[in-house]
Amino acid sequence: MEIILLEDVKSLGKKGEMVTVSEGYARNFLIKKKLGVEATAKNRNDLKLQKQHEEKLAKEKLEAAKAFAEELKEKSITVSIKTGSGGRSFGSVSTKELAAAAKEQLGYDLDKKKMVLDVPIKSPGIFTMPIKLHPKVTGELKVIVKEA
Repeated sequence: MEIILLEDVKSLGKKGEMVTVSEGYARNFLIKKKLGVEATAKNRNDLKLQKQHEEKLAKEKLEAAKAFAEELKEKSITVSIKTGSGGRSFGSVSTKELAAAAKEQLGYDLDKKKMVLDVPIKSPGIFTMPIKLHPKVTGELKVIVKEA
């Protein structure tokens, strides 16, 4: 019997896949626990339409992320860092501070966990900070660090 899985089932398949199982397993376990439905013509068509809809949404998210990355290229934020004698800094600029500055100065709600700082910012200057907007899209934001 062919079943369309509604949930991920260990050792059988992932959500949305069509699998062939014995009739007893399908009726007594998968359908009863609402883990799958019988693969009738209507259910197959619904699955096909659902996959098309999900692909369309994924494509729209990708396009939105690309557009936002282009918009971020032209923007910059300014943060200050405390420095002592000789230009030595006390601490570094964290992604939390950068996210707060982006929210305050640009109005963008950026996730601090998606900001990538390979090395901590410990000196005044101009830096380019990559931000992961989408698994396939990484935007860049210019950060200007001034002495306080």
